Amino acid sequence: MSTKKDNFQLSDKKLMQLAISLAENQKYFTGTNPSVGCVITKNNKIISYGATGSNGRPHAEINAINKKKSKDFNNSSMYVSLEPCTHYGKTPPCTNALIKKKFKKVFFSHTDEDKRTKNTAKNILKKHRINVIKDFIKNRTKKLYSDYDFIRKNNLPYVIGKLAISQNNRIYKDKTPISNIYSKDITHILRYRSQALLTSYVTINNDNPKLTCRLYGLEKCSPIIVIIDKDLKVKLSSEIFKNKKLKKIIFSKSNNKTKIKKLRDTNTEIFNNRNLDKKFDLKSVLSILHKKNLHRILIECGPTLLENFINKGLVNEFYLFKSNKSIKIKDTIYVKKLLKILNKNYKKNKINTFIDKDKLTHFN
Repeated sequence: MSTKKDNFQLSDKKLMQLAISLAENQKYFTGTNPSVGCVITKNNKIISYGATGSNGRPHAEINAINKKKSKDFNNSSMYVSLEPCTHYGKTPPCTNALIKKKFKKVFFSHTDEDKRTKNTAKNILKKHRINVIKDFIKNRTKKLYSDYDFIRKNNLPYVIGKLAISQNNRIYKDKTPISNIYSKDITHILRYRSQALLTSYVTINNDNPKLTCRLYGLEKCSPIIVIIDKDLKVKLSSEIFKNKKLKKIIFSKSNNKTKIKKLRDTNTEIFNNRNLDKKFDLKSVLSILHKKNLHRILIECGPTLLENFINKGLVNEFYLFKSNKSIKIKDTIYVKKLLKILNKNYKKNKINTFIDKDKLTHFN
C-alpha cells in the first residue's frame, strides 16, 4: 500500500523526468553550453517549463521564468536537469533569479562540471532559505551530460570517429562508396551534431567530398571543416572551397603566401602550427579547436589518421559501418590494424558496442 510520502516522491521523479526530457530534446542545438530542461510547479501544479535556448542562451531556468506571464514564483518548486549556474559569464547567475523570485525548493539531477559553478549552487541557495535536493535521479542524466562532463574536465573537444568498411575489412583507395543509404543518413546526423568535422588533405584530394549536412531541415547545421595539411597540398578546385558559405580551418606549416591568400578568399582560416611534424601533435590541434569553442569534433578521414587519434586516446566514440558485401582486393586498403586498435581500446576503456541487423557496429 502506498503512503502519501511515497506518492510525493513519485511525483517529484516524474517532474524531474519531464525536465530531463526537455533537455534531451534540445541537445545539439545549444552550442558550447549544455542542454538543460526546467519545470516549475506551485501548489502541486506545473505553472511553467523551459529548455536552454538555441546556441546556449537564455538558460533553461530563465526561459521557464520568462514564459509565465504572472511573475509570482513565491514558494514555487523548480526541477532542473543540471545544477543552476552560480557564476557571471555572458549572463548573470541563474541562482540570482531563483533567489529574487523567492523559490522554496530546487531539485537538480546532475552536478555541473564547470569549475566556476561545480557544487556551489546548494550552499548559495540554502543561505537564502531555498531547500535544495541535488543529484536527484542522477543515473538518468549521466549519459545526457557525458560529453559535456568530458569537455569541462579535460578542456578538450569530445571526439567522434567513423569509418565504413567492406565485409572483408577493406576500403577503396578511390572515392567509391561502401556505405548504404542508412549509414549515410547516420553520418549526416553525426555532422549536424558536431561543431567541426576534421579530415586530411588526402581525403579532400582523393574523395572530393562536400562534407555538409544534407538532412532535410538541418542543412544550416553543417559543421566547420578542419583540415590537417602540413605542406598545404589541398586542391583549390575541391568542392569544399567552391562553397564559400562553409567555414574552413587548415592546420599547416606552409608559408606559401600565394596559396594562403587564395584559400582565405574561400572563407578559410590558416592556422600555422609548428608542431605538425611527421607525427603531428593531434592533442595540440584539439586544444586549439577547444579554445575556438569547437567542442564536438567528428573525424572523417582515412585509416592512418584515425589510427593516430585512437592510439593517442583522443577518440571518445567510434562508428564502424560494416557492409555485408566483400570487395575485390585490387585498389583497396586492408584495415585489420585499425580494427585491432579499436578492439584494444574497447577492452581497455570499456567502450560499449552493439551490432544491429544492418551490419552497423557502434563503439560508444
